[in-house]
Amino acid sequence: MKKFRTELKVTSSPSLIHLESGIFTQGSCFADAIGHRMASHKLKACVNPFGVIYNPESIHKALTYSIFNEPLPEHTYLRNQELHLNYDFHSEFATLEKDALVGRLMNTIGSTHYALKDSDWLLLTYGTAWVYQRKETGEIVANCHKLPSGMFTKSLLPTEVIVSSFTHLLKHLKRFNPQIKVILTVSPVRHLKDTHELNSVSKSVLRVACHQIVSQHAGVEYFPAYEMMMDDLRDYRFYKADMLHPTVEAEDYIWEKFMERYFSPELRDFVHQWQTILSAIRHRPFYPQTAKHQQFLRETLKKLEELRSSVPVEEEIALVKQQITN
Repeated sequence: MKKFRTELKVTSSPSLIHLESGIFTQGSCFADAIGHRMASHKLKACVNPFGVIYNPESIHKALTYSIFNEPLPEHTYLRNQELHLNYDFHSEFATLEKDALVGRLMNTIGSTHYALKDSDWLLLTYGTAWVYQRKETGEIVANCHKLPSGMFTKSLLPTEVIVSSFTHLLKHLKRFNPQIKVILTVSPVRHLKDTHELNSVSKSVLRVACHQIVSQHAGVEYFPAYEMMMDDLRDYRFYKADMLHPTVEAEDYIWEKFMERYFSPELRDFVHQWQTILSAIRHRPFYPQTAKHQQFLRETLKKLEELRSSVPVEEEIALVKQQITN
């Protein structure tokens, strides 16, 4: 039979992720999705702690804040109507009192300082090369927080600026955590508010920047999530109703490819074992009191207790025990 698609093949990375590895993800929606998948499979993952951030410059800045663990500049704070916010962070950090915002951001920076220090891998996902600069300071913001557009200038980050910004970050990162390895990705989600044409320009800039970064720095790899969605899965049945975000099936496919490239054989075995246990935990029978289902629960409990020394499963054990009748 003829092949009707061009499958993107991946090879195993020379460096592999293990069950005990620490992973830190930051960036756009893909960093969020892949990070939560790893966390749900019991990997030690710190997932998008600063919220979704789309442009490379702001992603690098947030990580630099974590490395140095210092107070944020006063001019990065703002107030919009009743809410206090910060230009360098997502609006999910909004508070009604400025002191509460300062405290929350510093607590997040403090916790991510130690998480980044203990991480073996850093996964960065760039979403767009279009950025907004504050006219009063010239600084690039992570979020405009619905302020008037006249306060900002929109521009396209040049490739060389992205490469230089990453190089600057990597220099500090390697001093802070010499063993850390970096995976770069370009988000497969299109930013059609910029129009189809300018979204293509943006993604092209990001892809060229990633290529140059990987060519210049050892220990930095590129994972082709963007190419998988655009070229391998190139069909609208793999998109949600908004025709922009990948479906669960598409995410499953990219997740399998990610595991194939980066997970050790032992970790892949564990993930498949854990998926079976998760399915058992989530199963809701019509008649939970039957002897057959109770035996099923006891077998699931036994599997969980065997994993106790390897991963934290206390929550799952408690959930299963609640369903077992004496």
